[in-house]
Parts: sequence; C-alpha cells; structure tokens
Amino acid sequence: MSVNLGMISIWLSLVFGLGATVYSIISYFNRDETAKQISQKLEIACAGAITFAIVLMTYYLLNVNAAYNYVYQHSSADLALVYKISALWAGQEGSFLLWTWFILLMLLFMQYTGHTKYLVNTKLMGMTRSISLLIASVFLLLLVLKNPFAVYYAIPGGMLELTNWDAFVVPYEIPYGQGMNPLLRNPWMAIHPPVLFLGYAAFTIPFAAAIGNLVLNDSKWTKIAADWMRISWLFLTLGIGLGGYWAYEVLGWGAWYWTWDPVETSSFIPWVAATAYLHAQTRTSHGEYKFLAPMLAVVSFILVIFATFVTRSGMWASVHSWQDFTSEAMVIAVFLAILIVSSTVLLTKRYLAEE
Repeated sequence: MSVNLGMISIWLSLVFGLGATVYSIISYFNRDETAKQISQKLEIACAGAITFAIVLMTYYLLNVNAAYNYVYQHSSADLALVYKISALWAGQEGSFLLWTWFILLMLLFMQYTGHTKYLVNTKLMGMTRSISLLIASVFLLLLVLKNPFAVYYAIPGGMLELTNWDAFVVPYEIPYGQGMNPLLRNPWMAIHPPVLFLGYAAFTIPFAAAIGNLVLNDSKWTKIAADWMRISWLFLTLGIGLGGYWAYEVLGWGAWYWTWDPVETSSFIPWVAATAYLHAQTRTSHGEYKFLAPMLAVVSFILVIFATFVTRSGMWASVHSWQDFTSEAMVIAVFLAILIVSSTVLLTKRYLAEE
C-alpha cells in the first residue's frame, strides 16, 4: 500500500486556495499588508500543489497505473505516447485539473509580470485578485468532488471504486487499462482541448477586472482586461476552429465544418461576446461604453461557465458531453446562478448611474 499523494495534493490545493481567497479579502477590506503576504504565499502553494498533481497524473498515465479510476478509463499499455499524455484532458476530472492549473498560472503571471505590475498594490488589482482566487476555489471544489485520483479496490467478481472520502490509500497497481475512447485517438486530441481550456481560463481575469470596475468605478480596469481578453479570443478562436476541423475529419459531418452541435454552439457564444468586447474596449479610453464594455466582459465569462454546464450536465445530447447530472454539475449550476444574479445587480447599478 502507498499514500495517495495525488488526492492529498488536490485537497491541499483546495485548502490553500480557500486560505488565499480569505486572506486576500481580509487584505482588501482592512488594507492589511500581512494578510496580503500570507495570501500570496498560499496562492503560490496552491499553484504548486496543482502543478504537482498535474505532473503526478501524467506520470501515472504514462506508466498506466490503473489502480486509479481516471488512468484505468483513459490510458492503456497499447496507447502511443502522445495519447497517454493527451489522456490528461480526455475526461471531466482531467479537464478541470488542467483548467484550474491554467487559471492559477495566469493569475500569478498577471501579478508578477507584464505591464500591469504597477497596479499590484491598487484596490482594483486587489479586488481582481480576490475574485479570481474565488473562481479558482470553485474549480478546486469541483476537483475535490470529482477527484482524478480516486482509486479501485479489488472485490470478488470485479472492482469497487472508492468514494472520494476514503481513497487516500492506494492498495496496489492494476497492470492494464481500458484506454482512451477510439474517437479521441487523433492527433488533434493533443492540441484542441488544451488550446480551448487556455481560452476559457483567460476569461477569468477580464471578468474579475470588470467586476472590480463595476464596484470601484476605476477606468484602469481595461489595462488588466484588454490583453487577457485578446488571449482568450485568440485561443478560443483556435480551439473552435481546430475542433470543427477535427469533427469534420473524424465524424464525417459532410461538407461542413460546423453542425450547430449544442456544445460547439455554447463555446461559440462567448466568442461572439468577446469579439464585441474587443471592439468596445477600443473606445473606452475616450470615455465611451462605460456600461457596455464591462457588461460584455462579464457576459463572456458567464457564457463560458454556461458552456461548461451544458457539457457536464448532459442537458442536451452531444458528441462532446457527459450525459449525467452529478454533484459537480449541481455546483456549476449554483455557481452560474450566483454569477448571473450578482453581475445583474452590479450592472443594473452601473446602468442607473449612467442614466
């Protein structure tokens, strides 16, 4: 038997993430420099724990340590190396793990590099950071609920999957796995999902900066949001385009690259909102679109979460979606509802103030 280091790292990342969020909020309201430093250290620890989980899961996938549920379902000894690596984002758990990792890395990058470093001690950056950490914590909660390091025990006649609560010990290694879905065994699998998740993750920062602007009425929010929205738009465009070509190539959807599949469409809608924002933000420096620009940034992120809910809840039949309404889908639904209500309140206040 061995300790389940992966599951422990997921739990630690949640604890660190929640701690970073709480201390960030305390620092914001009390202007407490000590709380801010603690929050920053916890944020780095959280990113480190998730990075460790990513590396460990990749190692398990490459070595087909199929005592782990996720490895058993998505890896096998006969898979080529590129597909064993791609198995990291082949399922719900792995895709959430990758998405969360991207959010945390982008948040660190925003604070410590680039032309926004001069804003690091402002109230706007403090609120942007707090909101981004809160969003990351929601994704970490999803990882705890749907942990990629859940394991199997052998029982007479088959295997028993342990619950998330008692799977901290790995009893042995099962030397095989069922492997990746044949439809996913395509070179585009190595490129399309991570590109798409990079786009999704980058929407977090423009959303957080827009909320900061709605609360603080700080026009410098576009300095934070603009470049990250460009990154979101670029990677989402590439992800949608590559996904359309992949579907055309593998599924044989006739002469068209687009079939209005529900999940395809749900990822296209935030692209439309992001495109509209990029046009609107070119005029914000002239004092225009004080309501429209933050609204489009907020709506873009909400639509990304909606697209995630569509994919995870099985609301509509799709070749992309997982057809089950689980506790994770319920968390996403609650998160989506909170985003819609809180954003509507703030946007209504801004609209009335502009009248």
